[in-house]
Amino acid sequence: MKNNGKEAFRNEEAILDVGDKPKFMHWLVLSIQHLFTMFGSTVLVPLLIGINPSIALFASGVGTLVYIACTKAKIPAYLGSSFAFIGTMQALMKQFGYPAVGQGAIASGLVYVLVAWLISKFGSKWMDKILPPVVVGPIIIVIGLSLATTAANDAMFNNSHYDLKYFAVAIFTLLITIIFNMFLKGFPSVIPVLLGIVCGYLLALSMGIIDLAGIKAAKWFSLPAFNAMFINYDFKWYPAAIIGMAPIAFVTMTEHIGHVMVLNKLTKRNFFKDPGLHKTLLGDGLSTMIAGFVGGPPTTSYGENIGVLAMTKVHSVWVLAGAAFFAVVFSFCGKIAAVIQSIPTPVIGGISFLLFGMIASNGLRILIDSKIDYEKKRNLVITSVILVIGIGGTYLQLGDFQLTSIALATVFGILLNLVLPAEAFSEKK
Repeated sequence: MKNNGKEAFRNEEAILDVGDKPKFMHWLVLSIQHLFTMFGSTVLVPLLIGINPSIALFASGVGTLVYIACTKAKIPAYLGSSFAFIGTMQALMKQFGYPAVGQGAIASGLVYVLVAWLISKFGSKWMDKILPPVVVGPIIIVIGLSLATTAANDAMFNNSHYDLKYFAVAIFTLLITIIFNMFLKGFPSVIPVLLGIVCGYLLALSMGIIDLAGIKAAKWFSLPAFNAMFINYDFKWYPAAIIGMAPIAFVTMTEHIGHVMVLNKLTKRNFFKDPGLHKTLLGDGLSTMIAGFVGGPPTTSYGENIGVLAMTKVHSVWVLAGAAFFAVVFSFCGKIAAVIQSIPTPVIGGISFLLFGMIASNGLRILIDSKIDYEKKRNLVITSVILVIGIGGTYLQLGDFQLTSIALATVFGILLNLVLPAEAFSEKK
């Protein structure tokens, strides 16, 4: 593959690299695998805040396609509903309704766009200084392991009550996915997540965990439940929504940067330089703004899909674009959306045990590959603080503004890296 007379880089460890286009049937199945992986979380957010899931599915698909366009189809990422805004959105929905949430989402997206513009003007060399491997590695570990409780709860609990049947389905889904991943050959070896979800679903169905009433009642064709505030509502400003949601963009920005770090490691590229951090932030910001305009929750890059990339070594942007395309299509097909929505939480939990662990393992790999010396107290302190704050769920609450554990761990890691000397006084000769 040539690029302007130069040999284009290709990651030989990948089965399908970033720019590789799979065969049609392979593309179809691989894209559906990513769609199934993100579906549970993407529709959970609107359910928690009182929005119809179909519009969140539509917004995530369109937003991902916009993101891919902004990043010149160089970054394999999927954008789904963000959990960081849930508390604020729930309060706004109760007090003002969706128009306030929509304005807050648009304001959050504008924050991304503004930061992207600043980086395009002044550069991003600061990234290498404030985010060296000793900070990046533990942050990525935190991104994976901070989700461990979510996976465990999905696997064990049925309406807040421990359910042995749920746990059995989760463990079966996990084990069968591992078996598929380790022992299958050829094309089936790159769709272990999809196969695991199907097998887990069938077991859950046989155990009476899945209610098919919603699938039977759903229509084959139905418009997404658009809540676009400029169509369905008389326009009105909601300063509380803008002030409450816009600052949260800085929290999700840190998670966004962390996900890009993981993708850098997986694909052996530097997306901060090409296409540039400003492009990735612009794509994420525009996606969130679109979601606000059409009636969905803000979006963000998804760790679940990154986990699929890590497991399958299929990094093709075509596959992620396909997942986004099908998300849009399925948002208009009530029957198919209902089938995917019926995937029970223990199946998602069982898959998540593996996917979230894959993310964390890539952080560990960064520390190993970078040969971080833990005989040095500086490295030990930075890593220890990041891990405990991040995995422990520590957060900073200031009124309605909350700095999540991942964001807080990132802030502490950056500050410690900047202020601690290269050597402790006791280490100097």
